[in-house]
Amino acid sequence: MTPKKNLTPPGPPGKPLVGHLFPFRKDPIGFLMKVAREHGDIAYFKLGSQPIFLLSHPDLIKNVLTVDHRNFIKGRGLQWAKRLLGEGLLTSEGEFHRRQRRIAQPAFHRQRIAAYGEVMTRYAARTRDQWREGKPIDVLEEMMHLTMMVAAKTLFDTEAEGQAKEIGEALSVSVEFFNRFTLPFADLMADLPFPSTLRFRRAKRLLDETIYRMIAERRASGVERGDLLSMLLHAKDEEGTGGMTDEQLRDEAMTIFLAGHETTANALTWTWYLLSQHPDVEARLHAEVDALGGRMPTIDDLPKLTYTEKVMAESMRLYPPAWLVGYRAIEAYPVGQYVVPAKGIILMSQYVMHHDPRYFPDPLRFDPERWAPERKASRPKFSYFPFGGGPRVCIGESFAWMEGILVIATLAQRWRLRMIPGQQVRLQPLITLRPKDGLYMTAEQRGR
Repeated sequence: MTPKKNLTPPGPPGKPLVGHLFPFRKDPIGFLMKVAREHGDIAYFKLGSQPIFLLSHPDLIKNVLTVDHRNFIKGRGLQWAKRLLGEGLLTSEGEFHRRQRRIAQPAFHRQRIAAYGEVMTRYAARTRDQWREGKPIDVLEEMMHLTMMVAAKTLFDTEAEGQAKEIGEALSVSVEFFNRFTLPFADLMADLPFPSTLRFRRAKRLLDETIYRMIAERRASGVERGDLLSMLLHAKDEEGTGGMTDEQLRDEAMTIFLAGHETTANALTWTWYLLSQHPDVEARLHAEVDALGGRMPTIDDLPKLTYTEKVMAESMRLYPPAWLVGYRAIEAYPVGQYVVPAKGIILMSQYVMHHDPRYFPDPLRFDPERWAPERKASRPKFSYFPFGGGPRVCIGESFAWMEGILVIATLAQRWRLRMIPGQQVRLQPLITLRPKDGLYMTAEQRGR
């Protein structure tokens, strides 16, 4: 079918000037789910004057992320994120991005990150030792703290305990600030001294000072410490164009630090919630963990923790930490019988795709057996893409899987978590998908 330039895909009726901005901001996930279900695999709406094409089919998503990726740059959300992340791997474009990725890639080879398994379980064990029977905990806060400690140790070889609270608050302020990018005049508002803008500037200043200080100390020492920062400092482009400047190191370190702890913390938080609601799944996970004999899990145990991996995969299906990805077309782009104009925005939602009954029957049901090898192989690849895909797939995907599985196994050896009664669990879709207002649970020691 020949694409037609002036043909607009189906979509909901919008308001003059603002389009669908208000329903999108009020409930972005509910809005996108409704648009996809009612208007099909290629749907259209507007945020203000910006045309948006929502793609909800694996083949269409595959084309954007892999086959035709050179025709796209990051959408408005990640352009906005440059205010914090600079030109890191998540936000940079074109040849500069490809060069940075070539330099950083060796730091994320499997044999390199395998050395971090002991760090992950050590900090998980420290967390489980601090929990007390029956004492309420905010699981989101606990997982944020745990993954931040792991990120600080593996990235900077530093114990961040002393600064953990203020760094955690600075990162939370920054993540919440990202949510303003859909507002009219957002760029203008970001330059005016609103309280939220001032909070963001203070948070960014704290994070910058912390990271630049670590870079300066490491350059001065010249010591190879085996952490990611050392690897990035000593990495050279295979084409001979040299290593990274301090600013490039700062941008990559900030990106890896934020993305590396925020997304994994959310995945772990949702996993504990789901396990608390499904005792049969929890019992099977406990049996697998107990088969290790009570010793601390190691990276060599990953092949034995297949059900734990399935649990994590299913958790990220139901509650994908990265729930939406957007790209801007450089040139007009044909999609089906339609044409996305140059500068038009394409959105692809992991949340929408992961809840599509065509690929995940009874999509609201928590069923780790969806990830049995034969069932997984029967689905199109881009029906599930929690880490993105193509040349820009998350560079830390292997790191995240290893950390998630080892942390779940380590904590589940000793504890089960139970929801505090009367709590309403609501979604907070910021740059990542968090539970709104945290997730409060009590710890119950196993074997008592």
